[in-house]
Amino acid sequence: MSKKYVYGLILCLIAVLSWGGMFPVMAPALKIMDPFYFTLLRYGSVAIIFAIILIIVEGPKAFKTEGHAIKLWVFGTAAFAGFSFLVFLGQQLAGQSGSIIASVMMAIQPLLGVLVGWLYRGAKPTVASLISMVIAAIGVFMVVTKGHISVLISGHHTLLAVVFILLGALCWVIYTAGGADFPEWSILRYSTLTAILGVCSVIVVLVVATAAGWLKVSTMTQVSGVQNALIYMITLAGVIAVFAWNMGNRVIGAINGILFMNLVPIVAFVITIINGYKVSAFEIIGCLITISALIGNNIYNRYVAHKKLTIVKK
Repeated sequence: MSKKYVYGLILCLIAVLSWGGMFPVMAPALKIMDPFYFTLLRYGSVAIIFAIILIIVEGPKAFKTEGHAIKLWVFGTAAFAGFSFLVFLGQQLAGQSGSIIASVMMAIQPLLGVLVGWLYRGAKPTVASLISMVIAAIGVFMVVTKGHISVLISGHHTLLAVVFILLGALCWVIYTAGGADFPEWSILRYSTLTAILGVCSVIVVLVVATAAGWLKVSTMTQVSGVQNALIYMITLAGVIAVFAWNMGNRVIGAINGILFMNLVPIVAFVITIINGYKVSAFEIIGCLITISALIGNNIYNRYVAHKKLTIVKK
């Protein structure tokens, strides 16, 4: 195993460890500040950091959209507004178990990517991928209900929370898929321009929602109360994780990188348990079922890719 490959593995590990800790870190923060203004502070800071790095590395010309402004705005809005708004609103609604539910839903992103690839690029999923989606959905269902189906209709907003988190996860998958439309751009350039345009959408939503009385501007006391979470979300789970993930995947390949997503719910489980949450057997089994479905789908894709390569060589 080459040093470069090991370097790629370490980068992917850094990214998923950061993302795995993201949801437990956000749990107490969501009790102090709404996820909407938190998103502005988080991604507004990330966009500024990206912009500074881009102008130093590639210069002012890198900020030109080259006729792709609308597409970049759509992808940026999906990631930096849709993902954060929906996932953390869902986590907030789900209450104490929100961090675990959100982390497990993030782990099924590779399977959501199969659906996006089918609809956006016409890449029809295999039967194995469809079966994996069903199995993963069963696992998620077990985590969400903890063996009690009544929680979905008991008035605790659990079902609505799951829908929000799923849509948020889908938003991030759409953003990731959009990166393939800019093969000649650097990861830094795509990340920066989509972040800037996405934050513009965040600002518009907040202005409208606040003017309509749906939201209230966060106070300095609230900002001070979530400062540790902000630091973590901006640095580790923001700039560092995004760069580490994209660079790591370029080195080891997407099919290998995807496997690291299985660590997200595991990390979240460990941190949540340390913080005093009692995990039920149904949650553990459900998490294992979801992870097994992802690993099985990955192994099958490797087999198919190897088989095609062997046929080409012959």
